[in-house]
Amino acid sequence: MNKIILVIENQPEIRKLICMTMDYDGFEVHESDNGDSGLKMIKALRPGVVLLDVMMPGSIDGFQVCERVRADPEIAHTPIVMLTARGQQSDILTGRRVGCDEYLTKPFSPLQLIEIVERLLEKGR
Repeated sequence: MNKIILVIENQPEIRKLICMTMDYDGFEVHESDNGDSGLKMIKALRPGVVLLDVMMPGSIDGFQVCERVRADPEIAHTPIVMLTARGQQSDILTGRRVGCDEYLTKPFSPLQLIEIVERLLEKGR
């Protein structure tokens, strides 16, 4: 099982909370604070799961990162969980359209996040 988790989140406090949530059971947690470096890290690390914010600074947002991952055959299978404050139905539909596996709105339950990550990792074995 690939226990590498990549957190792509621009807000340091939220990134720290997510990292602390995922820092158990042998997970190897990596961080990025924007979509550009996050996309490069996905290609380099080949994480078991990506936890991806939607609204980020830089040239690409989370939806665009997800689209680019799905368009790249080498990394297209990477499970992606959108973790975002954008909870409108249109945002959730956009997340599904670009290919995210799960869409979780902030504030989220740490236990729910752990359950989703574990389920995605099991599925990808």
